[in-house]
Amino acid sequence: MMIRSVFPKALGIWAVVTLGGAVQAQTLEPLITGYRADDADLSAVLGGLVSARSLERQQGLAADWLKRLDGLGYDSLSASDRIDWQLLHRRLISEQQQSELQRTRLKEMEPMLGFLGPVQELVSDRSARVGLDPEKASGMLAEAAEQLKELRKKLDQGHFNSGNLKPTPVLAVRIAATLDALRGRLDRWFQFYDGFQPEFGWWARQPKGALSKELESTAGFFRKEIAGLKGEPDDPLIGDPVGPDALSDMLAGEMVAYSPAELLAVAEKEFAWCEAEMKKAAAAMDCKDGKEALEKIKTAHVPPGGQAALAQQEAEKSIRFLKDKQLVTIPPLAEECWGVSMLGTDTQKSLPYAAYSRPNIAVAYAHESMSHEDKLMAMRGNNASFLHIVTPHELIPGHHLQGFMARRYATERQMFSTPFLVEGWALHWEMLLWDLGYVATPQEKVGALFWRMHRCARVIVSLKFHLGEMTPDEMVDFLVDRVGHERAGATAEVRRYIGDDYGPLYQAAYMTGGLQLRALYKELVTGGKMTPRDFHDRILHEGAVPIEMIRAALEGEKLPKAWKPAWRFAES
Repeated sequence: MMIRSVFPKALGIWAVVTLGGAVQAQTLEPLITGYRADDADLSAVLGGLVSARSLERQQGLAADWLKRLDGLGYDSLSASDRIDWQLLHRRLISEQQQSELQRTRLKEMEPMLGFLGPVQELVSDRSARVGLDPEKASGMLAEAAEQLKELRKKLDQGHFNSGNLKPTPVLAVRIAATLDALRGRLDRWFQFYDGFQPEFGWWARQPKGALSKELESTAGFFRKEIAGLKGEPDDPLIGDPVGPDALSDMLAGEMVAYSPAELLAVAEKEFAWCEAEMKKAAAAMDCKDGKEALEKIKTAHVPPGGQAALAQQEAEKSIRFLKDKQLVTIPPLAEECWGVSMLGTDTQKSLPYAAYSRPNIAVAYAHESMSHEDKLMAMRGNNASFLHIVTPHELIPGHHLQGFMARRYATERQMFSTPFLVEGWALHWEMLLWDLGYVATPQEKVGALFWRMHRCARVIVSLKFHLGEMTPDEMVDFLVDRVGHERAGATAEVRRYIGDDYGPLYQAAYMTGGLQLRALYKELVTGGKMTPRDFHDRILHEGAVPIEMIRAALEGEKLPKAWKPAWRFAES
């Protein structure tokens, strides 16, 4: 008989105590849970403020957990536990690297925001349980307000490039966001003391109000006057490139054994394949080239009001195909619990195509409030041929099925979720459905090729942007000229690519992850080791982790402790 005890030893892992008294380590799940809880607790107390103190503390937490991992008896771990060990180890390394990147960005703002560090320390002291001297704190706030006034005075006089005053649009956006965050934290700090601590309001009310006003106006000045962001549809496209070193570190963190330059070469090769196939499909439509074929299918859109019904028809069609071919298990509840919703006009400014929003496929289409030109572009950009392959990408077997299974299997691995699996899974299905004949007519092929070219283009434009080799406007031109986007759609796409909602590698993850899964499918399914259904079911049970870890799991590989990414999947 076995008794499972929860006394965590120094490493916080489960133990199994046999009747003979022997103790054996069992799974890394409690260790992962422990780190996730520590990270969440620390993040809660730091309050999202990016400061020298918060970055130091986050790096310290990662260093502590790396020591705990290194002290674990790796050789006694099972194949599955070794995967978890590698996942947690990579996560901790990536956290440290991300903190270093944030530290560098803070230093780039210091010449213009000399007051930032001291004020951040002040408003963080409540969390650090440090006593407050109201008079001293008020003096610090007053000094910060004066520094901001002086900065504004110099900037108003046009001294943008003198001395330390060199705010590029990119830096201006970062500074504006930092000032906004500080103003919010300052408000919460003030509310904590005001009315509760005698003399606090007498000292701090006026300087706090003055500083809040200066923070707000200066942030607005940087955002509107220097960056040119005024909340208009034609606002400039501005992002914050991370540079080649950080990009390479991030690829290593995603366990991809390719450099940015190598991934660009892979994307160009895939793009060339798409262009060759586009010529064939265009010829079958009696069109002279791919552009003419795209123009032809863009006019084949449903009338206003018909897009939701079309999405439902396409979803039902793809589900029947999957069942007939026995490609993946579809739980009845997953098949039942999906729907269709419409994207609002504001959302379509940055999300011009269909997307998944649990539990629905959210479709984009023309709205009566749009201008005539925007209505036409929305309908052309969401034509029937485009929607044919987008629907299975978003619903079943794509993101809807994926999310359904992720909530039920390997939930402890959710903190290791990567877009290379999340988006790569959906793109793998696009490619497999092409191979199996689901994409049958020339029009459907043109639509599918548009999207595959789009995935290739996302690798190219996003990596080149972060490498400093392509501007946002050049990214838009590439999507329009090389892929065939409507300009409004291309602009919305680029605005999303370079915004803060997605990491620098997210756009490259679609094609890269899809090619990884395609190579793994070739190894295991085409190679006769697994059926398509078993292959896909196993992936859904392993969690949305880096795909080389999925490969190790499916092949039963026991990874060495010094393991490093080495899989050259694009060469298979």
